[in-house]
Amino acid sequence: MQLKPKHVCVTVCCLLLSSSVALLINVLAQAPKQAQIAFDSERDGNWEIYVMDADGDKQRNLTNSPGLDEMPAWSPNGQKIAFDSNRDGNFEIYVMDADGNNQRNLTNNPAIDWYPAWSPDGQRIAFASKGDRKWWGIYVMDADGKNPRLLTNNPTENIYPAWSPDGQMIAFYSNRDGNEEIYVMDADGENPHRLTKNPAWDAHPAWSPDGRRIAFISDRDGNAEIYVMDVEGGNLRNLTNDPADDWTPAWSPDDQGIAFVSSRDGDAEIYVMDADGKNLRNLTSNPADDRFPDFHPAFAYAVSPAGKLKGAWGWLKQISE
Repeated sequence: MQLKPKHVCVTVCCLLLSSSVALLINVLAQAPKQAQIAFDSERDGNWEIYVMDADGDKQRNLTNSPGLDEMPAWSPNGQKIAFDSNRDGNFEIYVMDADGNNQRNLTNNPAIDWYPAWSPDGQRIAFASKGDRKWWGIYVMDADGKNPRLLTNNPTENIYPAWSPDGQMIAFYSNRDGNEEIYVMDADGENPHRLTKNPAWDAHPAWSPDGRRIAFISDRDGNAEIYVMDVEGGNLRNLTNDPADDWTPAWSPDDQGIAFVSSRDGDAEIYVMDADGKNLRNLTSNPADDRFPDFHPAFAYAVSPAGKLKGAWGWLKQISE
């Protein structure tokens, strides 16, 4: 019996839906049951990588190393965390499983390697390094540490890479025009251009997951604050407006929240706020310094069941494409 076109279409759609549901179930089984944030902290006497639930609960040390472990970055599928460490004598890029197991060095370079950032497809890691030069440059390597290559062949400081959600561009900090500004370039290093133009210091760009905005820090109002702008550099606005310093913004996967570091309570703590700067709250509340938050990519900012499903579905689409 020959199936009619509409029957074939229905059959194919059912098969696709069944496969998608199976993949979603697998994703949810692998993902944590609570939205999470990775960060670094010195609460145990030296800098270590920690993870906590997005409401600040269940803070735990993942690295437990005598070296300094800093700047965690979740892989796009949430299964690994890249970070930098000096446990082998100088700062290198390391990676570990999300539970802290299988910690391994990716760079093995006598120069300082710093500030890892995963590409959205999980195949590459951008990072900052001095390499064999006297200035910081943006490099990219395969996720296993192979094929490192310099993207910013410019004799100035270039640091803090941040990928666009589509993987086509990288935002970064540079002082190539004589002042610290936010730049963006193609993912292969071509076509660099400046987004900010202010005599103050602008740094630490963070691309929103919807690709429409970039958060960053600036001291243009007299101290370090969290700002946001459109990806073309327009519509710039201050989100924090506090006399203390605020720095290192990190977007939640659903664009609804921003985690950041603030010294407003006397030491460096991890805070979170809505993407418009409202509903600020302290997550860490620890007398030691806590820094460099990064949201787990699989879950939404709101930790309700509906929010979790939305975030997990976004991750499903990402890894299945």
